[in-house]
Amino acid sequence: MSAQTPPREPAPTTRQSALSTTREPFVPPRQVLDQVQGRFLDPGTALSVRGVRPRSTVYVGPRVIVSVTPDVVEVVSRLQTVAESLGWEAEVNPDDADELDGQRDERAVPGVVRLELVVRDETATQAPDGWVLLQNARARYGIEAMSRVGLDHIVLIRSIGANPFHSPSPFHSPSPFHSPSPFHSPSPVSSSGSAAVSSYGMPGSGGRQPMMYAGPAPLRRTEDEIVGRRPVVATLDTGCGRHDWLVEAHAPGPDLDGTPIGYVDDATDPERWFDQVGALDGGIDALAGHGTFIAGLVHQGCPDADIITWRIVGSDGPVVESELIRALRAIAEVARRHRDGEEGGHPIDVLTLSLGYYHETPEDLLFDPTMYQILRRLGECGVSVVCSAGNDATARPMFPAAFAPWADGKGGAEVTDDVVPVVSVGALNPNGTDALFSNAGPWVRAYAPGAAVMSTLPPFQGGLEPAARSEAYMRVRESIDPDDFTGAFALWSGTSFAAPLFAGRLAKSLVDQVDPAHDGRSEAVERAWQALTGITDLTT
Repeated sequence: MSAQTPPREPAPTTRQSALSTTREPFVPPRQVLDQVQGRFLDPGTALSVRGVRPRSTVYVGPRVIVSVTPDVVEVVSRLQTVAESLGWEAEVNPDDADELDGQRDERAVPGVVRLELVVRDETATQAPDGWVLLQNARARYGIEAMSRVGLDHIVLIRSIGANPFHSPSPFHSPSPFHSPSPFHSPSPVSSSGSAAVSSYGMPGSGGRQPMMYAGPAPLRRTEDEIVGRRPVVATLDTGCGRHDWLVEAHAPGPDLDGTPIGYVDDATDPERWFDQVGALDGGIDALAGHGTFIAGLVHQGCPDADIITWRIVGSDGPVVESELIRALRAIAEVARRHRDGEEGGHPIDVLTLSLGYYHETPEDLLFDPTMYQILRRLGECGVSVVCSAGNDATARPMFPAAFAPWADGKGGAEVTDDVVPVVSVGALNPNGTDALFSNAGPWVRAYAPGAAVMSTLPPFQGGLEPAARSEAYMRVRESIDPDDFTGAFALWSGTSFAAPLFAGRLAKSLVDQVDPAHDGRSEAVERAWQALTGITDLTT
């Protein structure tokens, strides 16, 4: 496999692996998909072309994305011709117009052009759809000619949290000591049909719940005590809120040439405003505080690391793949400039990503390589990219985690000593066994605690009240308020949290090892490989 060839997903070799890799993940609810004009690709009814056998996925309906290559103008023109025959117009997104002018820096990280599909004037036809356009283009020009065209996938953070609309209410159900077992009752979690997996979403079993931490803060050494430069861990998630543990360790990520990376508007910040979606009922959104929780785990894994954060996720998701690519592309450029000694760079040693998507056609010719090339560029700059494996309890590869080298050698990226590989991380239970919700398979290369882990949370106070309150001896007595996080700590579960804890441990291996005078590409790659081989079975 060449250095620029995207990884491939091999066919299952046994009945057991065939079953586990064909289990379909949870489909997001309609209200989530509607935020981004999302659609579900059903393999049973999807438009077919010989040689293309799709898998289920979710994507932005009226759009396709085209990788920027020397022939991108020709590919776009062909897509526009096919769109016209269907009664649509394929318009280049104005923000991507400069990608077609041919004036690209050879050092720049590759990007994509978004084609927005709209119905032509004075035309009545079916609703524009990226999959329909792509399949018609494959039929006309051939599969290989469209190999750099793909759907704009919806990338999700699959949180594990109780669903009060489908589970018995703890305020109206019988005593938890006499209520039905969570293994036999309706699933309280929207992300799984398994009651056993759903138990992780229940408070007391790993679901997001307040807790009180009575120990000391992680010990962070002073600048004078650190040899060389502190390792830098970057996150791309919901950002990070204020917490006493993180005041010295955390800073917002830098911009690129004056342009912010990701989202920066205060009004939609999930680490400040926790009730942005659904009814105005004071309920804490599914992902509010997610980034702060992640930052706290990195800090626990390596108190001496500096943490920089960017925001690309809303308080309940979702993320559009093309927007994720734009953010990752900018981050890769920031990292490249630092390693190459150019202005506008910033050191990044580890990047942790707690999100992913399932590709509908991951075979060689149909698999859009843009995301892979960006992550490879980060690896060339000595950045260890750590990705969560996903919470769907399936062996179906989730990307970008599945870009990791596969343990059986039958998939993933080629391992070379001049590129730091992607590391995919599954979740462990507190007793060290694999968490039932964690995705699995040869593409999951590392594991870290991810079930009922403790970390930092902004001091949110949700709209729920304690189940009971009374007064005795002039003191107020209450049961635990289930959404009062003013204590600033919580328990939560998910591979979203295994990845940053592993990233922190990886950064810990770099403490006192980074010499600012020798921080170029080759030195950074060598350091990263030494850290990886120390805590994983990955080898060159």
